[in-house]
Amino acid sequence: MTITEAFAQKRCVFSIECFPPKQTIQFEKLRQGLAQMRGLHPDFISVTFGAGGSAGGVSTVEVADYLQNGLGITALAHILCMGSDRQSTAAQLRALESVGVRDVLTLRGDRTPLRAPSPDFAHASDLAAYVREKAPGFSTHGACYPEAHPEAASLREDVENLRYKQAAGVSHLLTQLFFDNICYYRFLNLARRAGITLPVSAGVMPIVRRSQIERTVALSSASLPAAFTHMISRWQDDPDGLRKAGIEYAVAQLRDLIEGGADGIHLYAMNDADVAAAVYDGIRDLL
Repeated sequence: MTITEAFAQKRCVFSIECFPPKQTIQFEKLRQGLAQMRGLHPDFISVTFGAGGSAGGVSTVEVADYLQNGLGITALAHILCMGSDRQSTAAQLRALESVGVRDVLTLRGDRTPLRAPSPDFAHASDLAAYVREKAPGFSTHGACYPEAHPEAASLREDVENLRYKQAAGVSHLLTQLFFDNICYYRFLNLARRAGITLPVSAGVMPIVRRSQIERTVALSSASLPAAFTHMISRWQDDPDGLRKAGIEYAVAQLRDLIEGGADGIHLYAMNDADVAAAVYDGIRDLL
């Protein structure tokens, strides 16, 4: 079943995200983890951008190939504007096509010294339009921000800009992580009123390690509701307690989203199959 078909046929689509290891020696561990995640019956697994090759590490194509051909799980491969142009993007699409992957998540990508701005794609919608033009056999997907992109003047302006992605042929939107479901429901209401009809997957990340608090929470710019900050304050110095509490918080968040009518839920599992399984166990009855 394709991703588009899953959204057309299922009440709530369940997906997971993984990332390519920075060292090839770690690929076997990821393969084992993904094989475990297959038992959770995800409708698709997305793979963040990894160049691999001369850049070292494992590429997105390698992970997507293993998912789709080794495990029989539909893969959604991330491609970026930053650091890319028409020629390199065409090469990425050919590589994905060669392993049978036909779904791509088109992203602008973070501004970093390691990736120059694209001379051809100023926005993710430009990249999506290019894929539709040059590789019509692909399905394109897009990202959205329940609390607005950090560079947007307002949430309303950011939602209005989603029209460009929809017009470029994007078939589904996937949110940045958030910890307050009210933000998601407010965003979704604004999006529907703005004429955005695409299905939206709600992205949730279980915070189960102290390192995630400093790195992920601080960089995501997500609002932190009182229940979340109370959890962190209580358990941040207790690794086992934080892991259990973080999973419970994510389960409660996801159950509310499913019961609230979310088109899909997307688990930012950080390659941790055990955490993914624990979260799935808490929501499987609703799926």
